[in-house]
Amino acid sequence: MTKLTLGPIAYHWSADTRRDFYARIADEAPVDEVYLGEVICSKRAPFHEADLPETIDRLERAGKTVILSTLAEVMLKRERKATEDLAAMETPEIEINNAAGLFARGKRPHRIGPFMNAYNEATIRWMAGQGATHICLPGELPADAIAVAAKAARELGLGVEVQVFGRASLAVSARCYHARAHDRTKDNCQFVCEADADGMPLRTTDNSPILRVNGIQTQSESYVALLPETGELIANNISHLRLMPQAVDMVAVATVFRDVLDRARAVDDADAMLRSVCRTTPFSNGFYHGKAGYRRIAMASPA
Repeated sequence: MTKLTLGPIAYHWSADTRRDFYARIADEAPVDEVYLGEVICSKRAPFHEADLPETIDRLERAGKTVILSTLAEVMLKRERKATEDLAAMETPEIEINNAAGLFARGKRPHRIGPFMNAYNEATIRWMAGQGATHICLPGELPADAIAVAAKAARELGLGVEVQVFGRASLAVSARCYHARAHDRTKDNCQFVCEADADGMPLRTTDNSPILRVNGIQTQSESYVALLPETGELIANNISHLRLMPQAVDMVAVATVFRDVLDRARAVDDADAMLRSVCRTTPFSNGFYHGKAGYRRIAMASPA
């Protein structure tokens, strides 16, 4: 049975916002697994780390499987230490997003996150040999490459995950462009990223929206939305579908995807409902269809 997952929050949401968010996810969202942890900026972690035990407990009591995700970029001593501490844990499961985490884990079982670039069968086989039990494929892979990678992973007994909702992560950098945009340094950012709960919009010189900045991360302006493609993904051995938290009603988003997985709602109706939840944010699926990532390619509804 295909599982619906909720990825880690990418943004600097306040501790109160996070607590309320995960309380709703635990009580109302029809997701099977939830990823927790700071993946973008280690400076944010102290604001919500103290709440992790209670959040984990509440989610698990609600029947959700919890996975802790590591940082996508490890540059400082404290970041290496935080990664090593996570890698040393036996429970919950760990999702590794950086090679430093692989080294620290020492071939013990773990999941591979989307920042690790599992692009082909050879890489997936190597990762499995390092202890990987599950792989979230990079968001820019087209459908045919997803099918090949998923087949190889499933033959090795690995779970295979694909992001089906939320802004695409396009790059991470040593620099914090969020801070620079406000004439601040990375070390003295004053956590300006908290002002942009869904990322800071970037526009072209002719004032057209193009990208979002989230601390050191560059994201798509559009939400990836692979709702019409879910049937094809399942047919191609994808075992887990990932929703990335955005500043919209994520319980409603999860419900729409669950209804499609359970065949309780027609894809066209579900897509229209998803559009109403996400308001004016554009949708995209270009990467999946082998086109420019920002594009929205029409896909015929299944009969």
